[in-house]
Amino acid sequence: MKKRYKTTTRLVHGPDHSAKWDFSHHVTPPLSSSTTYRLDCAQRGARGFQEFGNFVSDAGETPVYVYDRLDEPTRSILESELAEVEGGDACVTFASGMAGISATLGSVLELGDEIIAHPVLYGCTHSLLTNWMPRQGVCVERIDMNDLDALCGRIGDATRILYFETPTNPTLELVDIQALRRLADEYNKKRAPERRLLIVVDNTFATPFAQRPIEHGADIVVHSLTKNLGGFGTEVGGAVICPKRMLSQLLLYRKDFGGILSSKSAWAIMVYGLPTLPLRLKRQQYTADLVARWLEGNSVVRRVVYPGLDSFPQRELAETQMRDFDGDFAPGNMIYFEVDETKIDALELVDRIAREAYSLTLAVSLGHTKTLIEIPGSMTHSVYADAPPKAIRISIGLESPSDIIRDLDEAIEDVRRDDANNREPWKREALPPRNGEASREPRPRVVT
Repeated sequence: MKKRYKTTTRLVHGPDHSAKWDFSHHVTPPLSSSTTYRLDCAQRGARGFQEFGNFVSDAGETPVYVYDRLDEPTRSILESELAEVEGGDACVTFASGMAGISATLGSVLELGDEIIAHPVLYGCTHSLLTNWMPRQGVCVERIDMNDLDALCGRIGDATRILYFETPTNPTLELVDIQALRRLADEYNKKRAPERRLLIVVDNTFATPFAQRPIEHGADIVVHSLTKNLGGFGTEVGGAVICPKRMLSQLLLYRKDFGGILSSKSAWAIMVYGLPTLPLRLKRQQYTADLVARWLEGNSVVRRVVYPGLDSFPQRELAETQMRDFDGDFAPGNMIYFEVDETKIDALELVDRIAREAYSLTLAVSLGHTKTLIEIPGSMTHSVYADAPPKAIRISIGLESPSDIIRDLDEAIEDVRRDDANNREPWKREALPPRNGEASREPRPRVVT
């Protein structure tokens, strides 16, 4: 009966029945806080270990819980919800998004295998591929995933994974998942099932609200639950949505490497994060559209990247690939822009926002209820030697769009005014008035 209802409604109510817990009387799923579970007999304990790693459906038999690091009900219910909303078979959650990415690669790749990854990735993912995968005997190549000719010329028998984000962090470039699916299918015709070329997509920026990569042909989807899926900046977590055939290997990897998501974090994400995801994202992308258009019209801004803008270079792909649960275009809540350095200094602008803006917060991470601003080149992506040093990333929150725009406007104008006042008198410029101000003549500089 649950399938009759839209995803937005299903996220609010969750499972109407689960073998993992008694839903007959609880309106809100209970929080399990046990690290270990009482066993009625030794045979029951043995059964729990024997059955570990098997797929458990909501309509199946209640599993035997033995120890939290193996499995526990709260986390397991969240995993079922995440698999359903992404359209995958199964889900395994982890202590962080990076733990989930590491487990995905570690559970698939063997000595001598190869990953081909998009050049632009989250800074820590870039570090994982650059610093750690080669130490495990895994070759890593970086090729533009939209350059199919270059990709075809590089895929070999050792290539096991095509890895990318879409939209990319932080530049918001999109990758055509369907095109890569067609490419991978051609290579897989000649491969044994256990050596299939897999498409792994980090869907953290878009979330399943705005994009469901499995629908377009991805094999595996990874998430940082810390971001919009958690939504409130209170929990750290990660998730891997995968085919059923990969479930036991991922669970075994998690058990042995120990990167489990705590039941308390799983409960908060399931009870607060997922049910509010559509509501939050609709509000955030409404605001993001207004802020992006305002930035695009500001004279000190050189370039604005936002999938909802007409100027977005991949607008047609965005409208095809980024769709919400109702089928409407869903460009998300992330904005990336560069200022004209001849008119304003990006570092000064962000510093001014950090000191004086109320509706914007200088902080890393994204997908928060608060609007967060950062400079990726010196912060989240500082591991890239060639990262644009002064481009700016904004994760739009739930504030009033007019407040965000006003704080940005005041910060820009205050920096411009200070720059004008710090020049020699014959080089000062009169600035145009702000809304509601009669004059913007430069004030004489006072030295104290």
